[in-house]
Amino acid sequence: MALTGVLRPGFVQVRVLDMQAAIDHYTKRIGLHEVMTGEDGRVYLKSGDEFDHHSVILRKADHAGSDLMSFKVASEADLDSFEKRIVAYGYPVDHVPAGEQPGIGRRIGFTTASGHRFELYAHAEFSEPKPLIHNPDVWSVEPHGMGARRFDHALFYGPNVDENLDFFEKVLDFRCAERLDTPDGLLAIWLSCGMKAHDVAFVKHPEPSKTHHVSFELESWADVGHAADIITCYDISRDVGPTRHGITRGQTIYFFDPSGNRNEVFAGGYTYYPDSPTRTWDHTEIGKAIFYYERQLNEAFLSVVT
Repeated sequence: MALTGVLRPGFVQVRVLDMQAAIDHYTKRIGLHEVMTGEDGRVYLKSGDEFDHHSVILRKADHAGSDLMSFKVASEADLDSFEKRIVAYGYPVDHVPAGEQPGIGRRIGFTTASGHRFELYAHAEFSEPKPLIHNPDVWSVEPHGMGARRFDHALFYGPNVDENLDFFEKVLDFRCAERLDTPDGLLAIWLSCGMKAHDVAFVKHPEPSKTHHVSFELESWADVGHAADIITCYDISRDVGPTRHGITRGQTIYFFDPSGNRNEVFAGGYTYYPDSPTRTWDHTEIGKAIFYYERQLNEAFLSVVT
């Protein structure tokens, strides 16, 4: 499938309370690599299986959560086109100059009806470590920790999920791969810009601008079990799993970083195509939709956000 427009998730900026503890968690435990520290103290991370300069930014703050999520688009012309479409929809757009983050070109930013900031950019320099491209072995540096292969997606909580669905489909050309309906209306959506089951998701919540989790992809179900071993060995706070989702079919485990940000590592999930119909769950099967094996909800999973 030819991918144009919005290609994929690019990076997420996470607020942390203790920078060194966060670096240790995301590098030694999840398996990312530290690329550099910026002049303003932000720390830039990536996996060894990602080409672009970084995919996770850690910013020291007095409360946990995320500042923004950014998507990479196919060309500079796409940035100009999307800016016009976003403004026409009614959302103000601001401009972030090239170099505000090392290795990243100019960006445009906007805030959705759920209160979340998103950005789009087209250019990213490469950084080490990165995948080999000549006679490539399966990795250029030996995987460590949980062996995260990429920043994969994020799940956000906030109001106006219906408007987010409308905006992402009409303006950014995402498609709704899966949704969860209740007698009170739409509760949650899983949106795809490519061939994954989701690249970003939203759950209806009264407070705006909340983050549920930031997710990293692993290679296999066995790697999810290995992640569980690491979580137990190092006394990392575990939320749920290892288990499987009905929604997306992902095999998963949830846990918290030292600042209280929820992380997920997962494997699997179905392939999504643009002509695939939206998979729909209703309120009678919410438990099975979220946790396929347990078939019931974990209250902390629903209510704890940053």
